[in-house]
Amino acid sequence: MCMHCNRRQFIGASAVGSVAMATGHLAAEGDKSSTKPDTKVPLCVVIAGKPMGNSWGMSEEDLAPVMKRLALAEKNLGNVRFVTGQATNAEQVTKLLEKAGPNAPVLAITADIFGLRNLMPTVFKQERAVAVFHLPIIGGHDWCLVKPWREEGHRITLLGSSDYDELERIASLLRTIPLLRQSRVLVSPPFKGTPESHTPEKVKQKLGVEMVAIDDGRYDEVMANVDEGLAKAEAKCWLDEAKGIIEPNREDVLKAARASLTLDRLIAENRIDGLCVGTCMRWLSRGFPCLGFSRLNDRGIPAACDGDMDCLLTMLIFQHALNRAGFLGNAGSVDTAKNAFHHSHCSAPLKMEGPDSAKAPYLLRRHAEVRGGAVTEVHYRIGQEVTFTKLVHLDTLLVFTGKIIEVPKVPKNKQRGCRTELVAKVNDANGLLENWGGGALGASAKDYYASLHRVCYYGDHTQSIRQLAHLMGLKVVQEC
Repeated sequence: MCMHCNRRQFIGASAVGSVAMATGHLAAEGDKSSTKPDTKVPLCVVIAGKPMGNSWGMSEEDLAPVMKRLALAEKNLGNVRFVTGQATNAEQVTKLLEKAGPNAPVLAITADIFGLRNLMPTVFKQERAVAVFHLPIIGGHDWCLVKPWREEGHRITLLGSSDYDELERIASLLRTIPLLRQSRVLVSPPFKGTPESHTPEKVKQKLGVEMVAIDDGRYDEVMANVDEGLAKAEAKCWLDEAKGIIEPNREDVLKAARASLTLDRLIAENRIDGLCVGTCMRWLSRGFPCLGFSRLNDRGIPAACDGDMDCLLTMLIFQHALNRAGFLGNAGSVDTAKNAFHHSHCSAPLKMEGPDSAKAPYLLRRHAEVRGGAVTEVHYRIGQEVTFTKLVHLDTLLVFTGKIIEVPKVPKNKQRGCRTELVAKVNDANGLLENWGGGALGASAKDYYASLHRVCYYGDHTQSIRQLAHLMGLKVVQEC
């Protein structure tokens, strides 16, 4: 069973149950007391003001391409539903917000000079996240109020652009907030990362994400019942698609395939959106889960190893926001001679541009640390712009960008750390060394994994990260 389906197809095709979490505690795996919503999330689109076509506002002709692009965005995104209306006063916007529902973020499109200031006090009272889209052709000045409103503590961001495609990008960021409230992640301690990220009640309060616990015995139970025919088909897929097989034999890959199918079953039976495993090293002898982690990430189901909840939550946020897999890796080193950063791990995704994108080429290798099993050595795209980021303490996003200049291919029988490695040229390697963590980690800077890991994404997402931080009430720290 070579898994080519995306997250929606995978979850939808499974006969599954769901579990709930008592406030302040991890939910128990297998608890069937709740059902997981599987509907489009509503976003409230407010045409702020009345299109009059004068020099201080939008005309109906100006509005038409905006509405056309919103319709396309709704279709392209697939999991949002726009609730759209025009409002000029508190009563009208209140009715529109009620129609959209209590959890719907707001996309406000400025239509006249006083459109925003007449409506935002009502929106702010309901503590909704707001993105303002302001066309340069509009003569109104209300966009100048966005920064002061944000400084007052409101979750609001601004797009000033003549590019209508920006409407889809900002809608994808807005949907992240309600999607997180619907999200549930399967976890297996011990946890790593900043302490808030593995405190269930804090994760639930800040992000709305539910943590569902599984004990190690359940993994063994599921693995013992994996269909051998399906495991052989999954192993064949990995073997056939590899550009080369360096150390593993077929039994190594078959054991990894059984582990992969075990993770699939655990994800499906619990209606889960992400996975964080702290016991992966103890699972290795029974079958390396690294191939399974790669496959889940390719499908749009974030999977983090080393028990790193900081990175798992980062990956979940950006899966919802960008529909892209992130490569969780170790900060291998900073090379000031090359002005470069080394990033590496053994569970790298193949589809870095979304579940429907092409796969990066890979070799099958043995795990670097224990000299057994089967993992990928993925050869990412030279010249690709990348963004490195991580959520820490549930309140700060660390970020820096680079461009891939090297993807080392590790020779047979040479030990060189984690199998997939990329080297990215950064703006200032010396600055990155001096500012690693940006002062945001606090006492957690001494925690090995809290400091070490980052998540890498194809593309420069700095603007989206800053705007998402505005919408979620987070801080952003630029590391270099």
